[in-house]
Amino acid sequence: MVDVSAFVGRLSKNYKHYAKWARRGELEAWRVYDRDVPQFPLIIDVYGERIHLQEYDTGWQIGDDEYAEWIAAVQQAICEVTGVAPDAISLKARRRQKGDSQYEKTGREGEDFVVAEQGQRFWVNLDAYLDTGLFLDHRNTRKRVREEAAGKRFLNLFAYTGSFTVYAAAGGAVSSETVDLSNTYQAWSRRNFELNGLDLARHVLVRDDVFQYLEDAAFAGKQFDLIVMDPPSFSNSKKMQDELDVQRDHVKLVDGAMRLLAPDGVLYFSNNLRSFELSPLLVEDYAVRDISKQSVPEDFRNKKIHQCWRITHRQPQSAIATHN
Repeated sequence: MVDVSAFVGRLSKNYKHYAKWARRGELEAWRVYDRDVPQFPLIIDVYGERIHLQEYDTGWQIGDDEYAEWIAAVQQAICEVTGVAPDAISLKARRRQKGDSQYEKTGREGEDFVVAEQGQRFWVNLDAYLDTGLFLDHRNTRKRVREEAAGKRFLNLFAYTGSFTVYAAAGGAVSSETVDLSNTYQAWSRRNFELNGLDLARHVLVRDDVFQYLEDAAFAGKQFDLIVMDPPSFSNSKKMQDELDVQRDHVKLVDGAMRLLAPDGVLYFSNNLRSFELSPLLVEDYAVRDISKQSVPEDFRNKKIHQCWRITHRQPQSAIATHN
């Protein structure tokens, strides 16, 4: 008999609190448990009437029968606490990934379904890929973009499934370009745009390597008032000219984005590499503010899930004097 009492106690407490919190915030997708009890190295996210359950590799040695009994007890406890059906739990073993891991299929098809978030709607799939189609940790940043987007030209780089663009459009962005190299995720973005009634004549999908896009857009003289750039930590996609290492390449990426940013525009730059350090060169060249504390949502116990900066052009001294 597996003792899951410590896990059940913490999960019950979290669920009771965050279920009410999520209803107030119009959230159908939210995190309820994040490795709170060390003996249960799991992340549990609620997606509507379903559960996304990720088990993290600890290196523990455990026999197959013992493991099967343990994970069955865990899933039964989740059903009892949350009320979801046993077949509504999607279990993934999560190990350290490199390269194009987020784009890899799991071998299962899964089912696409819609979840609502703060007035917007998104297609998700808990089984087909390592990620679900919606990064929950950037919910606050999406809301911030929506609040700032009115009348703006918006650019979404490394766009994944286009959720930032959906928010920008909802906030009144006059136009947008949504850039990603993956055909899969560009198609997913299109479905999200259609789901939220975006005008595809004004909100354009661009399949391109971001490095190449930044060069071409600068040459074409494009300008944007609001830019979001959330690159992966590492990518060696065969479609790219070179591999991407966010620590090594972030100065080039930010400089490229800033060349496209209007004088009074804002760039939000984020990544989830835990060891990441922002280059002092960027702090010298631009006005940089770390907003990570505000950008990580309340339901994330791991406050280091990502880092996020608000970057703007430095104002000329004459402009600063005028404002004073």
